[in-house]
Amino acid sequence: MNKDTGIGFDVLFTNASLGIMVANEQGTIVLANPFLLKQFGYSEKELLGQKIEKLIPERYHKRHVTHVHHYNEHPKNRPMGLGLDLYATRKNGTEFPVEVSLGSYPTEQGKHVIAFLNDISKRKEAEQALQQLNEALEQKVEERTVTLKSTVKQLAALIAETEAKDTELNRINIFLKNIWNHAAAIIIVTDNAGIINMINPAAERLLLYSSNELITKETPTIFLNEAEISFASLVDKAGSRTSNEVEVYYKRKDDSQFPVSQTFTAMRNAQGVIEGYLMIAMDISKRKKAETDLLVALQKEKELSELKSRFVSIASHEFRTPLSTVLSSAYLISKYAEKEDQHRRDKHIQRIVSAVNMLTDILNDFLSVGKIEEGKIQLRKTVFDIKQHLQQITNELHGLLKKDQQIHYRHEGVLEIELDPSLVKHILLNLLSNAIKFSPEGSVIELRSVRTPEHLKISVADQGIGISQDDQLHLFERFFRAANATNIQGTGLGLHIVSKYVELLNGTITCNSRLDTGTTFELNFRMDP
Repeated sequence: MNKDTGIGFDVLFTNASLGIMVANEQGTIVLANPFLLKQFGYSEKELLGQKIEKLIPERYHKRHVTHVHHYNEHPKNRPMGLGLDLYATRKNGTEFPVEVSLGSYPTEQGKHVIAFLNDISKRKEAEQALQQLNEALEQKVEERTVTLKSTVKQLAALIAETEAKDTELNRINIFLKNIWNHAAAIIIVTDNAGIINMINPAAERLLLYSSNELITKETPTIFLNEAEISFASLVDKAGSRTSNEVEVYYKRKDDSQFPVSQTFTAMRNAQGVIEGYLMIAMDISKRKKAETDLLVALQKEKELSELKSRFVSIASHEFRTPLSTVLSSAYLISKYAEKEDQHRRDKHIQRIVSAVNMLTDILNDFLSVGKIEEGKIQLRKTVFDIKQHLQQITNELHGLLKKDQQIHYRHEGVLEIELDPSLVKHILLNLLSNAIKFSPEGSVIELRSVRTPEHLKISVADQGIGISQDDQLHLFERFFRAANATNIQGTGLGLHIVSKYVELLNGTITCNSRLDTGTTFELNFRMDP
């Protein structure tokens, strides 16, 4: 019994709004609170002395006996069945999903296990139909409110009777004290002014406050996130008997936050006068994380599905031209049978090679996007000569240059850098290829690199068709094609891939362009000291 408040631990056990059960080492039920009895439809006489398996679907009996044996060998306070769906069976044979927290403690009669059983049927329904969450929660709160009303009416009478309990009741008090000390849920009792009178060890552990810092000194306002819900609003709802089970965030002493499922109930005496408030909260961080991970996975799956759909759509369009080129050139080659037709055959062979290269580029773009989306791109940084590297890249592109086109390259500063040369090459091949493709014959493409102690800056400037200001806002989006480039071969993936590779290299990319004047892309990579 708490000397300051006069509230006995058996009061909390008898009137707690969740199922509490105590079993011995042999798995025999020795104590069950009224809420659990009502929950399962048993009387105390029917349940006490029975095996725990009586409350578990028969298909799990054999496995559960093994779990009990393992837990007795390695007891510790923890949630039960992490990652598994747990079910319980009522007396009438119906099943319902539960959430179970376990605690172990020794007594003179041997080890005992305390189990807190929470009916999560509503939560399961909510996971299957999120749009019905509000209705399900309200219904669950209404059910708990009915139970808490009876708690308020019984508190005054039970306080007066506590000191007169006989030896058996004292033994029960010891059990209840262990339940209080080993509960996984936060349990807080306040007076009618909201000042905290009792706080259990789980609350101290999760909120990072000691009982001395809170009891008789603070209200729950100290850890409530009042941007979500105020203590005054909880008191108003409890006073008017309004349902108030909510999911909110509690603030720890170190200002970190965690999500809880909270109920807040007014405790009334026999005359109906409020004498205090009971707050019970379960840490739902793991459930919230699982929900978030599921939503992220679903969104990722949706994006991948959209990517596949776009691939089919774009591939069917982009493959048509090069495939037609291959077929027509192959047919014409077969018609040029004479020796003097060699120059014609060479012309069509080159067209086939170009078409196949185009198909390969399209496929490589899609493969690159897939690897980026799946996080499979790995950096392989090495030290290399940037001038030599960029010069080699420009040499590889000479075969793509239009008539009288030129690439002018110059470098300033130190030659050695530490980056991933493969990603740098992919970035420059894409930017230079675009510059060649969108620039006219006889034009000059300027490639410049500048190495300073802090940065490597690379720019690619062309004299091509340019990009409008509106299109520049979407330039690096997946599948985006500028309005003046729709008649030019392309997938709309190149600059998206470039931006992702630049991001992987901790760099930035900017675009400066005017229609019919030209475009300049600037890359900036911070160099490690």
